[in-house]
Amino acid sequence: MIVYGSSLSPFVRKVVAFAAEKGIELEVMPVAPGSQDPAFREASPFGKMPGFRDGDFAISDSSAIVAYLDAIRPEPNLIPTEPRSRARTIWFDEYSDTILFACGGKMFFNRIVGPRFLGVPGDEEIASKAECEELPPLLDYLERVIPESGYLVEDRLTLADISVASPFANLKHLNVAIDPARHPKVLAYVERLLARPSFAPMIEQEARFLERTAA
Repeated sequence: MIVYGSSLSPFVRKVVAFAAEKGIELEVMPVAPGSQDPAFREASPFGKMPGFRDGDFAISDSSAIVAYLDAIRPEPNLIPTEPRSRARTIWFDEYSDTILFACGGKMFFNRIVGPRFLGVPGDEEIASKAECEELPPLLDYLERVIPESGYLVEDRLTLADISVASPFANLKHLNVAIDPARHPKVLAYVERLLARPSFAPMIEQEARFLERTAA
């Protein structure tokens, strides 16, 4: 099985971590955003990361990919089958993809991707507003809803946790701190999840890459 993309993308990282928790081995084929590589484009016609291939089956979008992985290897079950738990898991996946990283992406693009890899000047005003004004309410929400168990759904690890944790690796690379006074549960939650073997080696590799490419 091949995943096309870079784990610096939280969507690629989510897929790789999900597969690792499932015990599924993936080959990560590095491609840049918008790459015209034919194999990547066959899997992802619009050039969005990640693309995915399993033999003669190809698909894109991280949520579609993890749904496929969960179906072909049902255990450990990471997308609950109980209706309410399943709905909440899909909600947190959506929250992460389209709300949390919509904010985090403004920081990551303007401080790293644009100026470092695309030759586009970053807009620090946009990045700073995202960090100082947009991010805190998103963390306030998580602070309210993280259960005492430390898992978002069914008091166990699910896609909800993998999805929500993934963008925090990008914030970690940016040295964006979580206020331990305002968001103690979020801080503990993120640190514990990103320390899992499914995440930690990947994040360390990303950090080394970013160090090498620093101006």
